[in-house]
Amino acid sequence: MKINGSIWAGRALLAAFLLSFLMGSAQQPVSLDSCRQMALKNNKQLRIAEEKVKGAGYTKKSARGAYFPGIDFTGSYMYNQKSISLLESDQYLPTKTFDLASQEYKYNVVTNPATGQPILNNGQPIPSTVAMIPKEAFEFDVHNVYAGLVTLTQPIFMGGKIKALNDIAGYAEKLAVSQKNTAEKEIIYQTDEAYWQVVSLVHKRKLAESYTALLDTLNRHVQEMIAEGVATQSDGLTVAVKLNAAQITLAKVDNGLALSRMALSQICGLPVNSIFTLEDESLERVAPQETPLSYNMEEVFKNRNEVLSLNYAAKIYEKKKNLALSDMLPKLALVGTYSFTNPNVFNGFKNEFDGMFSVGVMLNIPILHWGKNYNKIRAAKSEAVVAKLELADVKEKIELQVSQAAFKTSEAYRTYKMAVKNLEKADENLRNAQLGFQEGVLTTTNVLEAQTAWLEAQSEKIDAEIDTRLCEVYLAKALGTMKY
Repeated sequence: MKINGSIWAGRALLAAFLLSFLMGSAQQPVSLDSCRQMALKNNKQLRIAEEKVKGAGYTKKSARGAYFPGIDFTGSYMYNQKSISLLESDQYLPTKTFDLASQEYKYNVVTNPATGQPILNNGQPIPSTVAMIPKEAFEFDVHNVYAGLVTLTQPIFMGGKIKALNDIAGYAEKLAVSQKNTAEKEIIYQTDEAYWQVVSLVHKRKLAESYTALLDTLNRHVQEMIAEGVATQSDGLTVAVKLNAAQITLAKVDNGLALSRMALSQICGLPVNSIFTLEDESLERVAPQETPLSYNMEEVFKNRNEVLSLNYAAKIYEKKKNLALSDMLPKLALVGTYSFTNPNVFNGFKNEFDGMFSVGVMLNIPILHWGKNYNKIRAAKSEAVVAKLELADVKEKIELQVSQAAFKTSEAYRTYKMAVKNLEKADENLRNAQLGFQEGVLTTTNVLEAQTAWLEAQSEKIDAEIDTRLCEVYLAKALGTMKY
Protein backbone atom coordinates (compact mmCIF):
# COMPACT_ATOMS: atom_id res chain seq x y z
CA MET A 1 0.00 0.00 0.00
CA LYS A 2 2.91 2.38 0.74
CA ILE A 3 4.44 1.70 -2.68
CA ASN A 4 1.15 2.34 -4.47
CA GLY A 5 0.69 5.50 -2.45
CA SER A 6 4.15 6.74 -3.48
CA ILE A 7 3.42 6.02 -7.14
CA TRP A 8 0.12 7.93 -7.05
CA ALA A 9 1.79 10.79 -5.17
CA GLY A 10 4.53 10.97 -7.81
CA ARG A 11 1.96 11.01 -10.60
CA ALA A 12 0.00 13.74 -8.85
CA LEU A 13 3.16 15.86 -8.52
CA LEU A 14 4.00 15.33 -12.19
CA ALA A 15 0.46 16.28 -13.23
CA ALA A 16 0.64 19.38 -11.08
CA PHE A 17 3.98 20.31 -12.63
CA LEU A 18 2.65 19.90 -16.17
CA LEU A 19 -0.48 21.89 -15.33
CA SER A 20 1.53 24.73 -13.81
CA PHE A 21 3.87 24.66 -16.81
CA LEU A 22 1.01 24.90 -19.30
CA MET A 23 -0.63 27.71 -17.34
CA GLY A 24 2.63 29.64 -17.02
CA SER A 25 3.68 29.09 -20.62
CA ALA A 26 0.79 31.18 -21.89
CA GLN A 27 2.49 34.27 -20.37
CA GLN A 28 6.18 33.35 -20.49
CA PRO A 29 8.04 31.80 -23.43
CA VAL A 30 9.68 28.41 -22.87
CA SER A 31 13.47 28.27 -23.15
CA LEU A 32 15.54 25.55 -24.78
CA ASP A 33 16.92 24.57 -21.38
CA SER A 34 13.38 24.11 -20.01
CA CYS A 35 12.53 21.82 -22.92
CA ARG A 36 15.69 19.82 -22.24
CA GLN A 37 14.87 19.42 -18.55
CA MET A 38 11.32 18.29 -19.29
CA ALA A 39 12.57 15.80 -21.88
CA LEU A 40 15.10 14.36 -19.43
CA LYS A 41 12.48 14.14 -16.70
CA ASN A 42 9.79 12.43 -18.76
CA ASN A 43 11.65 10.22 -21.23
CA LYS A 44 10.81 6.52 -20.72
CA GLN A 45 14.06 5.20 -22.20
CA LEU A 46 16.03 7.32 -19.75
CA ARG A 47 13.95 5.93 -16.88
CA ILE A 48 14.86 2.44 -18.11
CA ALA A 49 18.55 3.40 -18.18
CA GLU A 50 18.32 4.74 -14.62
CA GLU A 51 16.74 1.51 -13.42
CA LYS A 52 19.58 -0.41 -15.09
CA VAL A 53 22.05 1.71 -13.13
CA LYS A 54 20.19 0.86 -9.90
CA GLY A 55 20.14 -2.83 -10.80
CA ALA A 56 23.88 -2.78 -11.54
CA GLY A 57 24.48 -1.16 -8.15
CA TYR A 58 22.52 -3.89 -6.39
CA THR A 59 24.45 -6.53 -8.33
CA LYS A 60 27.71 -4.93 -7.17
CA LYS A 61 26.57 -5.07 -3.53
CA SER A 62 25.49 -8.67 -4.04
CA ALA A 63 28.92 -9.63 -5.39
CA ARG A 64 30.62 -7.96 -2.42
CA GLY A 65 28.67 -10.22 -0.06
CA ALA A 66 30.53 -13.27 -1.40
CA TYR A 67 33.59 -12.24 0.68
CA PHE A 68 31.70 -12.79 3.93
CA PRO A 69 30.54 -16.07 5.50
CA GLY A 70 27.21 -17.42 4.40
CA ILE A 71 24.81 -18.76 7.02
CA ASP A 72 21.98 -21.05 5.93
CA PHE A 73 19.28 -22.94 7.75
CA THR A 74 17.56 -26.06 6.48
CA GLY A 75 14.65 -27.64 8.33
CA SER A 76 12.39 -30.59 7.59
CA TYR A 77 9.46 -32.51 9.03
CA MET A 78 8.31 -35.97 8.01
CA TYR A 79 5.44 -38.14 9.17
CA ASN A 80 6.04 -41.91 8.97
CA GLN A 81 3.24 -44.47 9.01
CA LYS A 82 5.16 -47.10 11.00
CA SER A 83 7.73 -47.25 13.76
CA ILE A 84 11.17 -48.78 13.26
CA SER A 85 11.91 -52.16 14.85
CA LEU A 86 15.42 -53.59 14.70
CA LEU A 87 14.28 -57.07 15.85
CA GLU A 88 11.86 -59.41 14.17
CA SER A 89 10.80 -61.00 17.53
CA ASP A 90 12.07 -61.52 21.09
CA GLN A 91 15.72 -62.61 20.97
CA TYR A 92 17.53 -65.08 23.27
CA LEU A 93 21.25 -64.78 23.89
CA PRO A 94 23.41 -67.54 25.40
CA THR A 95 25.19 -66.73 28.66
CA LYS A 96 28.71 -67.46 29.91
CA THR A 97 30.08 -68.50 33.31
CA PHE A 98 33.66 -68.00 34.49
CA ASP A 99 35.60 -71.32 34.72
CA LEU A 100 38.20 -71.26 37.50
CA ALA A 101 40.10 -74.13 36.02
CA SER A 102 40.64 -72.59 32.59
CA GLN A 103 40.48 -69.01 33.83
CA GLU A 104 38.10 -67.98 31.03
CA TYR A 105 34.42 -67.56 30.37
CA LYS A 106 32.55 -70.53 28.90
CA TYR A 107 29.04 -70.83 27.48
CA ASN A 108 26.42 -72.41 29.74
CA VAL A 109 25.27 -75.38 27.68
CA VAL A 110 23.31 -78.56 28.30
CA THR A 111 25.70 -81.57 28.78
CA ASN A 112 25.26 -85.32 28.69
CA PRO A 113 25.44 -86.53 32.34
CA ALA A 114 27.11 -89.72 31.22
CA THR A 115 29.83 -88.25 29.02
CA GLY A 116 29.88 -84.63 30.10
CA GLN A 117 29.80 -83.54 26.42
CA PRO A 118 27.48 -80.79 25.15
CA ILE A 119 24.26 -81.98 23.58
CA LEU A 120 23.99 -80.72 20.02
CA ASN A 121 20.95 -79.59 18.09
CA ASN A 122 21.53 -79.28 14.36
CA GLY A 123 25.25 -79.25 15.10
CA GLN A 124 24.99 -76.43 17.65
CA PRO A 125 25.23 -76.69 21.49
CA ILE A 126 22.01 -76.09 23.37
CA PRO A 127 22.31 -73.19 25.88
CA SER A 128 21.31 -74.11 29.43
CA THR A 129 20.55 -70.47 30.31
CA VAL A 130 19.68 -67.53 28.07
CA ALA A 131 19.23 -63.75 28.31
CA MET A 132 16.04 -62.56 26.65
CA ILE A 133 15.93 -59.29 24.66
CA PRO A 134 12.30 -58.31 24.12
CA LYS A 135 11.37 -57.02 20.66
CA GLU A 136 9.78 -53.88 22.16
CA ALA A 137 13.18 -52.78 23.50
CA PHE A 138 14.39 -52.15 19.94
CA GLU A 139 11.31 -50.43 18.59
CA PHE A 140 11.63 -46.66 17.95
CA ASP A 141 8.82 -44.17 17.53
CA VAL A 142 9.60 -42.30 14.27
CA HIS A 143 6.05 -41.32 13.36
CA ASN A 144 7.02 -37.61 13.64
CA VAL A 145 10.57 -36.80 12.60
CA TYR A 146 12.06 -33.30 12.82
CA ALA A 147 15.51 -32.37 11.50
CA GLY A 148 17.42 -29.12 11.11
CA LEU A 149 20.82 -27.96 9.92
CA VAL A 150 22.53 -24.59 10.35
CA THR A 151 25.53 -24.20 8.03
CA LEU A 152 28.22 -21.53 8.02
CA THR A 153 30.50 -21.41 4.97
CA GLN A 154 33.48 -19.05 4.81
CA PRO A 155 35.34 -18.97 1.48
CA ILE A 156 39.11 -18.95 1.99
CA PHE A 157 40.40 -19.33 -1.57
CA MET A 158 38.08 -19.65 -4.58
CA GLY A 159 40.69 -19.41 -7.30
CA GLY A 160 40.12 -15.65 -7.70
CA LYS A 161 36.47 -16.10 -8.68
CA ILE A 162 35.05 -13.80 -5.98
CA LYS A 163 37.42 -10.94 -6.83
CA ALA A 164 36.71 -11.37 -10.56
CA LEU A 165 32.95 -11.26 -9.93
CA ASN A 166 33.32 -8.10 -7.84
CA ASP A 167 35.45 -6.43 -10.52
CA ILE A 168 32.91 -7.40 -13.21
CA ALA A 169 30.04 -6.03 -11.11
CA GLY A 170 31.93 -2.76 -10.57
CA TYR A 171 32.64 -2.31 -14.27
CA ALA A 172 29.05 -3.26 -15.11
CA GLU A 173 27.78 -0.46 -12.87
CA LYS A 174 30.10 2.05 -14.55
CA LEU A 175 28.97 0.72 -17.93
CA ALA A 176 25.32 1.27 -17.00
CA VAL A 177 26.10 4.85 -15.91
CA SER A 178 27.96 5.50 -19.16
CA GLN A 179 25.07 4.13 -21.20
CA LYS A 180 22.65 6.34 -19.26
CA ASN A 181 24.79 9.38 -20.07
CA THR A 182 24.76 8.37 -23.74
CA ALA A 183 20.97 8.15 -23.63
CA GLU A 184 20.77 11.59 -21.99
CA LYS A 185 22.88 13.20 -24.72
CA GLU A 186 20.80 11.54 -27.42
CA ILE A 187 17.64 12.91 -25.80
CA ILE A 188 19.19 16.38 -25.63
CA TYR A 189 20.09 16.20 -29.32
CA GLN A 190 16.57 15.11 -30.26
CA THR A 191 15.10 17.90 -28.12
CA ASP A 192 17.33 20.54 -29.69
CA GLU A 193 16.52 19.26 -33.16
CA ALA A 194 12.76 19.43 -32.50
CA TYR A 195 13.10 22.83 -30.78
CA TRP A 196 14.97 24.46 -33.64
CA GLN A 197 12.66 22.83 -36.16
CA VAL A 198 9.75 24.64 -34.51
CA VAL A 199 11.72 27.91 -34.42
CA SER A 200 12.61 27.49 -38.08
CA LEU A 201 8.99 26.96 -39.09
CA VAL A 202 7.84 29.91 -36.96
CA HIS A 203 10.26 32.17 -38.82
CA LYS A 204 9.24 30.66 -42.14
CA ARG A 205 5.61 31.28 -41.25
CA LYS A 206 6.41 34.93 -40.62
CA LEU A 207 8.25 34.96 -43.93
CA ALA A 208 5.28 33.35 -45.71
CA GLU A 209 2.97 35.93 -44.16
CA SER A 210 5.26 38.75 -45.31
CA TYR A 211 5.49 37.30 -48.79
CA THR A 212 1.71 36.89 -48.95
CA ALA A 213 1.28 40.49 -47.80
CA LEU A 214 3.68 41.67 -50.53
CA LEU A 215 1.75 39.78 -53.18
CA ASP A 216 -1.56 41.01 -51.81
CA THR A 217 -0.34 44.60 -52.02
CA LEU A 218 0.97 43.99 -55.53
CA ASN A 219 -2.33 42.39 -56.51
CA ARG A 220 -4.27 45.47 -55.36
CA HIS A 221 -1.96 47.78 -57.28
CA VAL A 222 -2.25 45.65 -60.42
CA GLN A 223 -6.05 45.60 -60.13
CA GLU A 224 -6.04 49.39 -59.85
CA MET A 225 -3.77 49.60 -62.89
CA ILE A 226 -6.08 47.27 -64.84
CA ALA A 227 -9.00 49.52 -63.96
CA GLU A 228 -7.01 52.50 -65.22
CA GLY A 229 -6.08 50.61 -68.38
CA VAL A 230 -2.30 50.61 -67.80
CA ALA A 231 -2.08 46.85 -67.06
CA THR A 232 -3.54 43.79 -68.71
CA GLN A 233 -5.73 41.01 -67.37
CA SER A 234 -2.77 38.68 -67.95
CA ASP A 235 -0.74 40.68 -65.44
CA GLY A 236 -3.59 40.41 -62.97
CA LEU A 237 -3.92 36.64 -63.42
CA THR A 238 -0.15 36.14 -63.02
CA VAL A 239 -0.15 37.99 -59.69
CA ALA A 240 -3.33 36.23 -58.54
CA VAL A 241 -1.78 32.81 -59.26
CA LYS A 242 1.32 33.76 -57.28
CA LEU A 243 -0.88 35.01 -54.42
CA ASN A 244 -2.85 31.76 -54.33
CA ALA A 245 0.39 29.76 -54.35
CA ALA A 246 1.72 31.86 -51.45
CA GLN A 247 -1.49 31.27 -49.48
CA ILE A 248 -1.17 27.51 -50.09
CA THR A 249 2.45 27.64 -48.94
CA LEU A 250 1.37 29.51 -45.80
CA ALA A 251 -1.21 26.79 -45.07
CA LYS A 252 1.44 24.09 -45.53
CA VAL A 253 3.81 25.92 -43.18
CA ASP A 254 0.99 26.17 -40.60
CA ASN A 255 0.40 22.41 -40.86
CA GLY A 256 4.11 21.64 -40.59
CA LEU A 257 4.44 23.96 -37.60
CA ALA A 258 1.53 22.27 -35.83
CA LEU A 259 3.07 18.83 -36.39
CA SER A 260 6.49 20.04 -35.24
CA ARG A 261 4.99 21.47 -32.06
CA MET A 262 3.32 18.11 -31.44
CA ALA A 263 6.66 16.33 -31.88
CA LEU A 264 8.37 18.72 -29.44
CA SER A 265 5.55 18.28 -26.90
CA GLN A 266 5.86 14.50 -27.13
CA ILE A 267 9.63 14.65 -26.55
CA CYS A 268 9.09 16.95 -23.55
CA GLY A 269 6.49 14.59 -22.10
CA LEU A 270 3.63 17.08 -22.51
CA PRO A 271 0.22 16.49 -24.11
CA VAL A 272 0.62 16.65 -27.89
CA ASN A 273 -1.97 19.41 -28.17
CA SER A 274 -0.12 21.69 -25.72
CA ILE A 275 0.18 25.29 -26.89
CA PHE A 276 3.23 27.26 -25.78
CA THR A 277 5.64 29.82 -27.20
CA LEU A 278 9.35 29.17 -27.51
CA GLU A 279 11.87 31.72 -26.34
CA ASP A 280 13.72 31.92 -29.67
CA GLU A 281 10.62 32.44 -31.79
CA SER A 282 10.78 36.22 -31.44
CA LEU A 283 14.53 36.61 -31.98
CA GLU A 284 15.60 38.33 -35.17
CA ARG A 285 18.96 36.54 -35.19
CA VAL A 286 18.96 32.83 -34.36
CA ALA A 287 22.49 31.92 -35.40
CA PRO A 288 25.04 31.72 -32.53
CA GLN A 289 28.30 33.63 -32.44
CA GLU A 290 31.02 31.79 -34.32
CA THR A 291 33.76 30.53 -32.00
CA PRO A 292 37.24 29.25 -32.94
CA LEU A 293 37.20 25.47 -33.26
CA SER A 294 39.94 23.38 -31.66
CA TYR A 295 39.92 19.88 -30.22
CA ASN A 296 42.21 17.06 -29.14
CA MET A 297 41.18 13.53 -30.06
CA GLU A 298 42.54 12.07 -26.83
CA GLU A 299 40.30 14.45 -24.89
CA VAL A 300 37.43 13.58 -27.20
CA PHE A 301 37.90 9.86 -26.48
CA LYS A 302 37.84 10.59 -22.73
CA ASN A 303 34.61 12.57 -23.09
CA ARG A 304 32.74 10.17 -25.38
CA ASN A 305 30.51 7.79 -23.43
CA GLU A 306 30.64 5.24 -26.25
CA VAL A 307 34.41 4.89 -25.74
CA LEU A 308 33.97 4.72 -21.98
CA SER A 309 31.30 2.02 -22.39
CA LEU A 310 33.50 -0.08 -24.66
CA ASN A 311 36.45 0.39 -22.29
CA TYR A 312 34.37 -0.97 -19.43
CA ALA A 313 33.12 -3.81 -21.65
CA ALA A 314 36.72 -4.70 -22.55
CA LYS A 315 37.66 -4.76 -18.85
CA ILE A 316 34.67 -6.97 -18.11
CA TYR A 317 35.82 -9.48 -20.72
CA GLU A 318 39.35 -9.37 -19.28
CA LYS A 319 37.92 -10.26 -15.87
CA LYS A 320 35.89 -13.05 -17.48
CA LYS A 321 39.21 -14.67 -18.37
CA ASN A 322 40.10 -14.68 -14.65
CA LEU A 323 36.66 -16.06 -13.91
CA ALA A 324 37.19 -18.91 -16.35
CA LEU A 325 40.70 -19.53 -14.94
CA SER A 326 39.30 -19.85 -11.42
CA ASP A 327 37.45 -23.01 -12.47
CA MET A 328 40.85 -24.69 -13.01
CA LEU A 329 42.28 -23.72 -9.60
CA PRO A 330 41.76 -25.37 -6.18
CA LYS A 331 39.05 -24.01 -3.92
CA LEU A 332 39.18 -24.01 -0.15
CA ALA A 333 36.41 -23.12 2.30
CA LEU A 334 35.82 -23.35 6.04
CA VAL A 335 32.56 -25.11 6.94
CA GLY A 336 30.80 -25.18 10.29
CA THR A 337 27.45 -26.84 10.96
CA TYR A 338 25.02 -27.46 13.78
CA SER A 339 22.54 -30.27 13.17
CA PHE A 340 19.65 -31.38 15.38
CA THR A 341 16.93 -34.03 15.18
CA ASN A 342 13.84 -35.24 16.94
CA PRO A 343 13.77 -38.22 17.75
CA ASN A 344 17.13 -37.85 19.44
CA VAL A 345 19.58 -40.14 17.63
CA PHE A 346 22.14 -39.54 20.40
CA ASN A 347 19.88 -40.87 23.15
CA GLY A 348 18.08 -43.98 21.97
CA PHE A 349 15.70 -42.20 19.58
CA LYS A 350 13.98 -40.53 22.49
CA ASN A 351 11.30 -38.04 21.41
CA GLU A 352 13.27 -34.90 22.18
CA PHE A 353 15.50 -32.42 20.34
CA ASP A 354 19.27 -32.73 20.47
CA GLY A 355 22.11 -31.86 18.17
CA MET A 356 25.85 -31.35 17.69
CA PHE A 357 28.42 -28.98 16.17
CA SER A 358 30.76 -29.90 13.33
CA VAL A 359 33.68 -27.86 12.01
CA GLY A 360 35.88 -28.67 9.03
CA VAL A 361 37.42 -27.54 5.77
CA MET A 362 36.36 -28.37 2.23
CA LEU A 363 38.89 -28.61 -0.58
CA ASN A 364 38.03 -28.99 -4.24
CA ILE A 365 40.77 -29.68 -6.80
CA PRO A 366 39.74 -29.92 -10.47
CA ILE A 367 41.60 -32.79 -12.12
CA LEU A 368 40.11 -33.73 -15.46
CA HIS A 369 37.23 -32.16 -17.34
CA TRP A 370 38.26 -33.02 -20.91
CA GLY A 371 39.26 -29.48 -21.84
CA LYS A 372 36.01 -27.87 -20.67
CA ASN A 373 37.60 -25.23 -18.42
CA TYR A 374 40.55 -24.62 -20.75
CA ASN A 375 38.24 -23.95 -23.68
CA LYS A 376 36.22 -21.56 -21.51
CA ILE A 377 39.42 -19.56 -20.99
CA ARG A 378 40.11 -19.52 -24.73
CA ALA A 379 36.55 -18.37 -25.42
CA ALA A 380 36.91 -15.56 -22.84
CA LYS A 381 40.18 -14.47 -24.49
CA SER A 382 38.43 -14.32 -27.86
CA GLU A 383 35.67 -12.16 -26.39
CA ALA A 384 38.31 -9.83 -24.92
CA VAL A 385 40.02 -9.53 -28.33
CA VAL A 386 36.66 -8.76 -29.97
CA ALA A 387 35.97 -6.03 -27.38
CA LYS A 388 39.36 -4.41 -28.05
CA LEU A 389 38.81 -4.51 -31.82
CA GLU A 390 35.35 -2.96 -31.41
CA LEU A 391 36.91 -0.21 -29.27
CA ALA A 392 39.53 0.52 -31.93
CA ASP A 393 36.84 0.53 -34.64
CA VAL A 394 34.64 2.95 -32.67
CA LYS A 395 37.58 5.29 -32.10
CA GLU A 396 38.20 5.42 -35.85
CA LYS A 397 34.52 6.16 -36.51
CA ILE A 398 34.45 8.83 -33.79
CA GLU A 399 37.49 10.52 -35.33
CA LEU A 400 35.71 10.56 -38.69
CA GLN A 401 32.50 11.82 -37.06
CA VAL A 402 34.33 14.68 -35.31
CA SER A 403 36.09 15.68 -38.54
CA GLN A 404 32.79 15.67 -40.43
CA ALA A 405 31.00 17.59 -37.66
CA ALA A 406 33.75 20.22 -37.56
CA PHE A 407 33.64 20.55 -41.35
CA LYS A 408 29.83 20.85 -41.39
CA THR A 409 29.92 23.46 -38.63
CA SER A 410 32.51 25.53 -40.49
CA GLU A 411 30.49 25.21 -43.70
CA ALA A 412 27.29 26.16 -41.86
CA TYR A 413 28.85 29.42 -40.64
CA ARG A 414 30.23 30.15 -44.10
CA THR A 415 26.84 29.44 -45.68
CA TYR A 416 25.14 31.69 -43.12
CA LYS A 417 27.47 34.60 -43.91
CA MET A 418 26.82 34.12 -47.62
CA ALA A 419 23.05 33.93 -46.99
CA VAL A 420 23.17 37.23 -45.06
CA LYS A 421 25.00 38.96 -47.91
CA ASN A 422 22.63 37.44 -50.46
CA LEU A 423 19.65 38.67 -48.44
CA GLU A 424 21.05 42.21 -48.39
CA LYS A 425 21.25 42.13 -52.17
CA ALA A 426 17.75 40.62 -52.44
CA ASP A 427 16.36 43.38 -50.19
CA GLU A 428 17.97 46.04 -52.35
CA ASN A 429 16.78 44.32 -55.52
CA LEU A 430 13.19 44.15 -54.22
CA ARG A 431 13.26 47.81 -53.18
CA ASN A 432 14.48 48.86 -56.64
CA ALA A 433 11.89 46.66 -58.36
CA GLN A 434 9.06 48.15 -56.32
CA LEU A 435 10.25 51.69 -57.05
CA GLY A 436 10.63 50.87 -60.73
CA PHE A 437 7.15 49.36 -60.85
CA GLN A 438 5.64 52.41 -59.14
CA GLU A 439 7.38 54.67 -61.66
CA GLY A 440 6.22 52.49 -64.54
CA VAL A 441 9.67 51.50 -65.82
CA LEU A 442 9.42 47.86 -64.66
CA THR A 443 6.75 45.25 -65.30
CA THR A 444 4.81 43.01 -62.99
CA THR A 445 7.07 40.12 -64.00
CA ASN A 446 10.13 42.05 -62.80
CA VAL A 447 8.50 42.67 -59.42
CA LEU A 448 7.46 39.03 -59.08
CA GLU A 449 10.97 37.88 -59.89
CA ALA A 450 12.42 40.24 -57.28
CA GLN A 451 9.91 39.06 -54.69
CA THR A 452 10.67 35.41 -55.48
CA ALA A 453 14.41 36.07 -55.14
CA TRP A 454 13.77 37.88 -51.83
CA LEU A 455 11.68 34.95 -50.59
CA GLU A 456 14.39 32.44 -51.48
CA ALA A 457 17.07 34.58 -49.83
CA GLN A 458 15.02 34.92 -46.65
CA SER A 459 14.31 31.18 -46.60
CA GLU A 460 17.98 30.35 -47.17
CA LYS A 461 18.98 32.68 -44.33
CA ILE A 462 16.54 30.98 -41.94
CA ASP A 463 17.77 27.53 -42.99
CA ALA A 464 21.38 28.63 -42.58
CA GLU A 465 20.69 30.05 -39.09
CA ILE A 466 18.99 26.87 -37.91
CA ASP A 467 21.71 24.78 -39.54
CA THR A 468 24.38 26.57 -37.51
CA ARG A 469 22.48 25.77 -34.32
CA LEU A 470 22.05 22.10 -35.20
CA CYS A 471 25.66 21.79 -36.36
CA GLU A 472 26.88 23.23 -33.07
CA VAL A 473 24.77 20.76 -31.11
CA TYR A 474 25.97 17.88 -33.30
CA LEU A 475 29.58 19.00 -32.93
CA ALA A 476 29.23 19.21 -29.14
CA LYS A 477 27.75 15.71 -29.16
CA ALA A 478 30.62 14.43 -31.35
CA LEU A 479 33.22 16.06 -29.07
CA GLY A 480 31.48 14.78 -25.95
CA THR A 481 31.26 18.33 -24.54
CA MET A 482 27.49 18.73 -24.66
CA LYS A 483 26.34 20.59 -21.54
CA TYR A 484 22.84 20.45 -20.11
